[in-house]
Amino acid sequence: MEFVKLTHENIEKEHICCAISNNKDIQVMSKKNWLKDRLDEGLVFLKGNVRGKCFIEYIPAEYAWVPIKAEGYMYIDCLWVSGQFKGHGYSNLLLEACIEDSKAKGKKGLVILSSGKKMGFLSDPKYMGYKGFQTADTAEPYFELMYLAFEGGAPLPRFGDTVGRHEDMPDGFVLYYTNQCPFTAKYVPILEGMAKARNAAFRSVHIQTREAAQNAPSPFTTFSLFYDGQFVTHEILSEKKFDKILADKGV
Repeated sequence: MEFVKLTHENIEKEHICCAISNNKDIQVMSKKNWLKDRLDEGLVFLKGNVRGKCFIEYIPAEYAWVPIKAEGYMYIDCLWVSGQFKGHGYSNLLLEACIEDSKAKGKKGLVILSSGKKMGFLSDPKYMGYKGFQTADTAEPYFELMYLAFEGGAPLPRFGDTVGRHEDMPDGFVLYYTNQCPFTAKYVPILEGMAKARNAAFRSVHIQTREAAQNAPSPFTTFSLFYDGQFVTHEILSEKKFDKILADKGV
């Protein structure tokens, strides 16, 4: 398979694999605008030249939109191969390309967000372990920061000090999100409308700067929902799933 790297010159014509639609779709527009601003910071979006989910997205950890301390590492935002493209070794090829590129740029290793067991929107811990990644740090309720050092003696990455600090959150629902994932552009307004219709306290916090993301209370800044200061989920919710959560909370 041929791989294509997004650039300022081709980003408008290339489809992004995680949201197959036209460029005028709000999901595609929000993601591409976010990507454009990150390209000059060293972000790499490498994808299969296909219409489907087959890509890797990574950035120097100092510029990652996550609350981690991993100076000198490369942070993998997302490695996603699914559907008909699974089982052909494309995940290995994409990860190997990331490793080769990161070594050429003098990085100490790679870091990626995972979990104790396989969960949506997080890297598969079994696969990452098979590729040599180890757990460097953990955060409640299930987040794991995994890393692959390129040489011995590299400092251990860790979560930032703000992770887990929920004491100042208001009552009710609080949703932290970014435009890093295209699906938030569609679903956040839907969830806001559903909460309003049920008279449920709901506050959305749109993280729009790297500094804000690096000081967030949750490792998964793309989408993290809290209720009364307690973490609920990192899964980007459909109407049906959020309706169940509302019912479970009695609202």
